[in-house]
Amino acid sequence: MYDIEKYYNAETIKEAVTLLKEHPDARVISGGSDVLIKIREGKMAGTSLVSIRDIKEIRGVQLMDSGDIYIGAGTTFSHVTNDPVIQKLIPVLGEAVDQVGGPQVRNIGTIGGNVCNGAVSADSAPTLFSLNAMLRIADGTGGRMVPIKDFYLGPGRVDLHQGDVLTHIVIPGKDYQGYHGFYIKYSMRNAMDIATLSCSVVSKIDPMKKILEDVRITFGVAAPVPYRCLKTEEALKGMEISEEMYQKVEELVREEINPRDSWRASKAFRLQIGGEIARRALKESIRRGMVTGVTVTDNKANSAGKMENAAGGEQA
Repeated sequence: MYDIEKYYNAETIKEAVTLLKEHPDARVISGGSDVLIKIREGKMAGTSLVSIRDIKEIRGVQLMDSGDIYIGAGTTFSHVTNDPVIQKLIPVLGEAVDQVGGPQVRNIGTIGGNVCNGAVSADSAPTLFSLNAMLRIADGTGGRMVPIKDFYLGPGRVDLHQGDVLTHIVIPGKDYQGYHGFYIKYSMRNAMDIATLSCSVVSKIDPMKKILEDVRITFGVAAPVPYRCLKTEEALKGMEISEEMYQKVEELVREEINPRDSWRASKAFRLQIGGEIARRALKESIRRGMVTGVTVTDNKANSAGKMENAAGGEQA
């Protein structure tokens, strides 16, 4: 049963902001793949909802003259994956959100909702962190731009206030141009599962000198919020691309991340897997930088056998 107090349908950003301020207890809903489940389970019973599903200005992907990519918060995962701008310029993001749930969820769930839930296991989050995404938030007074790294405050908590509406996710041109990325999700099943641990690596190389010029490594489920491995990144920059470098990233990542024990996996297991998927993601991002054209390989690592050699730790 869905116990909903009142339902309001906004057709513009301004209307959504106004409705949220007029009804302080109301929550935003778009695809509803998370909010409706919580209402059905009784966790948000009696909540009023402000729907932003029909706001056209927050849907779609646009490449600006500056090179920045604007992704509407109301854009579905399926749209993000199949959008030509995403496929050409930042395919790693499309590949990441294509691992959310199943086709039905990806057809209704939105990238903005995925970010605003504040879930550390969100498939979009590690890649958005590695791309230094900015979030455009409307509040009725001119709005603000927030770096995604400052948006996550804790498990399920984000920097949104009543009356705020996330309208766009902005990927600055300087943060993706010349870079290639790869996302790996370790989960218990091939699909329809949340991440036990995930890692997104974005790298920039000098293919002639075979030098790693820049790298950004972000983990999901390795800390209370998505975690950038800044110490590891600094240590790797300028290194010659070699097996020694790939071994180094494993060691450094295991020293830096601090995952928790849970019923899904032990801390020791997550540390073991963390080093392995960081190495694999870095290696594939560099391979993509070395070749012309991107070939999508299997980046769904799960307990069905793809990571058996890496899982030296104990699984809880």
